[in-house]
Amino acid sequence: MNRQQFHPAKFQEPIFYIAQKSEADPNFGIIKLNKILYYADFNAFRLLGKSITGAEYRKLTEGPAPAEMPPTRRAMLDQGLIKIKSRNYFNTVKQRTIALRKPNTSLFAPEELLVADEAIWALKDMSESQAAALSREEIGWKAARHGETIPYQTAWLSADPLPQEAEEYWRDFTRSERASRLHQQPAA
Repeated sequence: MNRQQFHPAKFQEPIFYIAQKSEADPNFGIIKLNKILYYADFNAFRLLGKSITGAEYRKLTEGPAPAEMPPTRRAMLDQGLIKIKSRNYFNTVKQRTIALRKPNTSLFAPEELLVADEAIWALKDMSESQAAALSREEIGWKAARHGETIPYQTAWLSADPLPQEAEEYWRDFTRSERASRLHQQPAA
């Protein structure tokens, strides 16, 4: 498995960045933060060849979440870098991360910030449960067992059916490969 290099500073800064950009989002909480990080990292891997943070995402009930989030969030709270605002939301408690300083965006390439912005934008009108449901449709989440790491390579996979032209090409290709192997086998 092609494990990405984890960058603690490049994990904390997106938390500041996403929290700041999501200040006006009434649905922003820890679940949505995890989903935005997931989509930013996996889309960066797919588009740029490497993730932004190198975080290890695991399959949890509410969708993919970075394994590094609990200790990082605890450390950021202890250092006074963030605060958590809890509020009742229907029958759950929403935990909103509030950044107490601006993100240091100089750690990121412009393309990485663009990918992060796209993830924020894509989920901005969703509730946390909608964002979680969307993330549970990802092939990596579906293929992993509860608690297992979701490989970054699954970012290249799609649950969408192949276009008919691709299916026909593949059928023709496999037929010609089988025929080629039959002609190459020595006579008995």
